[in-house]
Amino acid sequence: MSFSSDEVNFLVYRYLQESGFLHSAYVFGIESNVARTNINGSLVPPAALLTILQKGLLYTEVEWSVGTDGEVGRLIEGLSLIDAVMPDSKGPKATGSTSTAESTPEGGSRGSAASPSGSRGSKNPQASESSNANATSIDDSIPSTSKKAVAVSTFYPKKPGKPSIVAAYTAPDHSPASSETDFSAGGSPVPVEPMEIVGSVEIPESEVCALRGHEGEVFICAWNPNRDLLASGSGDSTARIWNMTGSKAHSSQLVLRHSIETDGPQFTGNKDVTSLDWNCDGSMLATGSYDGYARIWKTDGSLTLTLGQHKGPIFALKWNKYGNYIVSAGVDKTTIIWDASTGKCTQQFAFHSAPALDVDWQTNQAFASCSTDQRIFVCRLGETEPLKTFCGHTNEVNAIKWCPQGLLLASCSDDLTLKIWTMNRDRCCQDLLAHSKEIYTIKWSPTGPSTNNPNMNLVLASASFDSTVRLWDVERGSCIYTLSKHTEPVYSVAFSPDGKHLASGSFDKCVHIWSTQTGELVHSYKGTGGIFEVCWNSDGSKVGASASDGDIFVLDLRKL
Repeated sequence: MSFSSDEVNFLVYRYLQESGFLHSAYVFGIESNVARTNINGSLVPPAALLTILQKGLLYTEVEWSVGTDGEVGRLIEGLSLIDAVMPDSKGPKATGSTSTAESTPEGGSRGSAASPSGSRGSKNPQASESSNANATSIDDSIPSTSKKAVAVSTFYPKKPGKPSIVAAYTAPDHSPASSETDFSAGGSPVPVEPMEIVGSVEIPESEVCALRGHEGEVFICAWNPNRDLLASGSGDSTARIWNMTGSKAHSSQLVLRHSIETDGPQFTGNKDVTSLDWNCDGSMLATGSYDGYARIWKTDGSLTLTLGQHKGPIFALKWNKYGNYIVSAGVDKTTIIWDASTGKCTQQFAFHSAPALDVDWQTNQAFASCSTDQRIFVCRLGETEPLKTFCGHTNEVNAIKWCPQGLLLASCSDDLTLKIWTMNRDRCCQDLLAHSKEIYTIKWSPTGPSTNNPNMNLVLASASFDSTVRLWDVERGSCIYTLSKHTEPVYSVAFSPDGKHLASGSFDKCVHIWSTQTGELVHSYKGTGGIFEVCWNSDGSKVGASASDGDIFVLDLRKL
């Protein structure tokens, strides 16, 4: 057995990245010359260092439990890393039983090792344990990077009192319940009738097209508004444009490589493509990356502009409706409006005191931003101060969305609440204790006045780490339906263009499609990796989904 310092340094470097310590990883990578090694990082699985440490602890437990005569004496369990390296320690706990310790498929003692995502509360509930006997293996666990994982890096450490998402997450109880809880305004649980899920239809493989080519997690995907093109962004430092027209759609892809020409060392790990957005006519695609650059591409895959002003990873970016500006949000606590024709920074807004996580346009020149600093700002191009500052959340705000009319702003947070804001009030007009765990994202339905579906009521969907999706009547502040077929955290929801269906994607590897009018599950498909993003094409005939195992799949609903 042998190993080199380069191998140790690479595993430490990767661990720092996966835990969200991006700046520490960058400095360590420079000093240890990781970029000059011959290690192919794409072949190293997530949580590799933790896997080796778990196996080492298991070996040490066995070694200390077996006497010199080869017989099992005092069984050592629950050994910590510190116990293992202390010269005089022989384990913190012993049992009289001679049975071997129950282990995961990787050989680690179940529940004895630290969570692969560290103690900083990454947004990914990596390696969460199931209540059944088949524990999730590390190789199949949720990857420890996501588009917002770096928000818990050294830029903005978590408050000591907040538990890790990993530690807090447990598999939901699927036993029959007589009622559910409607978390209504004011935080008072109100019993409601349980929703009956009927008519579940498994989507056949013949109606599923798998798109393979990415070499890392695929964090995001989005359909072109005018053509049958699907864009995807991945941890392999590429975005891709997939042409879904024709019978051999899966073989047609354009690879958009994210690279910067510099004299210094290059790291593939800091170019994860974590945000992308098409402009209104579908002629241009904007991408945001962990390397701090935004880029604008044509549909033929050619790079037209590189936008460089952020000092650190970009978490979100959006085109305005006219297509002349792009707004972006980054870990450097700023938001930037870019001129899409020149790639120049038109105005940079530095109002947040911590990483900015999301942005959304209200008009063609005004937008809202949210942050881990728990605040929401509404800003306008040319103004030196925010038009509005919304305070009320008590933990980081993960996502914000303006309703189709631009009158109501919805926000969701780790404080378990949904809040609705208007520009004519300083305090929220709805405060909903919406879920029992962190709320990751929200989406408005494309319904109501000034939409293509004016005769349908406006609905807000929320997705949470409690494994549920909820549909809300915002005007009344009440939950219409609780969609509870998922068994792991839900990362994405998307309404169909006609507002009649909702797609949801979860780390249980399932994409569910629900009727928004009845709350019934009408279609379902289980892939091979946890789902980061779901999206509908412009005519509502296809749903795209991106997954943690590097796959993308397209569900064709036309024949269902």
